[in-house]
Amino acid sequence: MTAQLSQFAARLRLDGALPHREFNERALELFGLQFEHNPAYRKICEGRRRIPASPGHWTQIPFVPTAAFKEWDLSGIPPEARTGVFHSSGTTEQKPSRHFHSPDSLNLYETALWASFRKNVIEPPVNYDLLVLTPPPELVPHSSLVHMFKTIQRKLGALEPVYAGDIAADGAWVLDFAAALAALENGSGPKLILGTAFSFVHLLDFLADKNRRLHLPAQSRVMETGGYKNRSRTMPKAALHSLITRHLGVLRENIICEYGMSELSSQAYDSNPERHFHFPSWTRAQIISPETGAEMADGETGLIRIFDLANVFSVAAIQTEDLAVRRGDGFELLGRAALAEPRGCSLMTA
Repeated sequence: MTAQLSQFAARLRLDGALPHREFNERALELFGLQFEHNPAYRKICEGRRRIPASPGHWTQIPFVPTAAFKEWDLSGIPPEARTGVFHSSGTTEQKPSRHFHSPDSLNLYETALWASFRKNVIEPPVNYDLLVLTPPPELVPHSSLVHMFKTIQRKLGALEPVYAGDIAADGAWVLDFAAALAALENGSGPKLILGTAFSFVHLLDFLADKNRRLHLPAQSRVMETGGYKNRSRTMPKAALHSLITRHLGVLRENIICEYGMSELSSQAYDSNPERHFHFPSWTRAQIISPETGAEMADGETGLIRIFDLANVFSVAAIQTEDLAVRRGDGFELLGRAALAEPRGCSLMTA
């Protein structure tokens, strides 16, 4: 049943530019395949009276809100072929989103994430000592973020990474400060530190309380992602990055933000000089008016709608609950829309 989806995935080019015409052709082809092989998505499309013959452009392809992944099995992978699932983060009372995977879909996910990460975070390549401010993969097997970090670890060939996170009694992620500090102080090579924004706040508060200022090697890099979600005090991005520079000695230009979610297979980064987020060439993002559904003009605020060609085995067209300002072909992330359920890796349960 998934042979056609696997064939599409095998033909998908995840390097170099993807011209608009080629992107549109591939998006329309993928819509036809997902309409055929994803029963839940087909029902949604039929309810909106949209079938593969109707859209002439990728922006007309029916989208689904992220919340739909909580109520529907939005997957082209039959149940007997599913070998894994990523859950959205959220409070323990919330029903999580589910993004099902098979070996083929995980291979595509890992290929896509590595291509973007390598380009935006570690180009040019360096031999890094890896510190991850999350629990280890075996404690959170359904976390797409930790699976991402595990993939990065494998691609880097990092034989002795440090996962300095743990799971608290309420299911929240917490830091082992002693393990994190030891990883930062040991070794002479540059560090690559990966974690959520709230985990960096906890680490920086710990260092400030101990009156510690580290001076990591000049090529050290930080990638922070996610929000705070009531698990730490919040602060503007610029303030967080200033504290990272003050207490870790990492240059501002070596601090990169990532934007992703369990329902997607691709991530956006803000490593460009303007610090606006951009997705890779196989993904397109629109900023949409929540009232009219129309695309917003440059400088205007709306919800982020994403079409991800790497989301072959689920649904490619997804509307998030995140607000952003359109900035040319990128966006400035503002945060969760009002009344949206809180979620974030800080609330992930195993």
